[in-house]
Amino acid sequence: MTLETPALTARNLSLPGLRHAFFTREGGVSEGVYASLNGGVGSRDAPPSVAENRARMAARLGVESERLLVPFQIHSADAVSVREPWSAEARPRCDGVVTTEVSLALGVTGADCGMLLFADAKAGVIGACHAGWKGALGGVIEATVAEMEAQGARRADIHVALGPAIGATSYEVGPEFAARFRETDESFARFFTPTDREGHTTFDLPAFIASRIAALNVASFEDLGVDTYADEARCFSYRRSVHRREPDYGRLVSAITLL
Repeated sequence: MTLETPALTARNLSLPGLRHAFFTREGGVSEGVYASLNGGVGSRDAPPSVAENRARMAARLGVESERLLVPFQIHSADAVSVREPWSAEARPRCDGVVTTEVSLALGVTGADCGMLLFADAKAGVIGACHAGWKGALGGVIEATVAEMEAQGARRADIHVALGPAIGATSYEVGPEFAARFRETDESFARFFTPTDREGHTTFDLPAFIASRIAALNVASFEDLGVDTYADEARCFSYRRSVHRREPDYGRLVSAITLL
């Protein structure tokens, strides 16, 4: 294992007492469609390869492998607090995780969905959440911030960063998808742009996520601006795999820990 596993970082999370990483698909041992740093235990990749990849991620974060925790993501609006490592069988079914524990890395996976990392360095509270369109619309970002506040964080001190996610020009959707957003709030129409296909639009997931975070009045927000669909060299993409009719796809991992 090596501490040099490639990863992206956010300027606003480069704070004392923290370490974080938005891992790309580079630096692992997986092969084929999973090449190479696949962190998805839910994929059909060889389990030993995923375990080795996760171990490399943990090493980059400076924690033991069993202390890199990723929940069983279900596209929900649920967030929970974490105090200690869990077994593979006991992973909580949720999409947001929060902790005040040192050397406990919280992570989420993604392959187009938004992966968000949160930190209040003053209070020593961190969080991570998986925000696809369903979770973002349902309130997972707000739930994660609320859980951080319950653990002593102050909203005005929380910094948030969005890692690789599908970009606006890569995410074409049908009329039923856009209608669901407009039915929730007519102003959400601003996140959709018509395409050449009748009735179809593109959806700007990063901008929608940014708007949800802006309404929370946190300390800062940074979007790394990496499009998972377009950036094949660094990113896995569920949508790209579907368009290519590939049998499966790898998952990126984004994680954060208190030192």
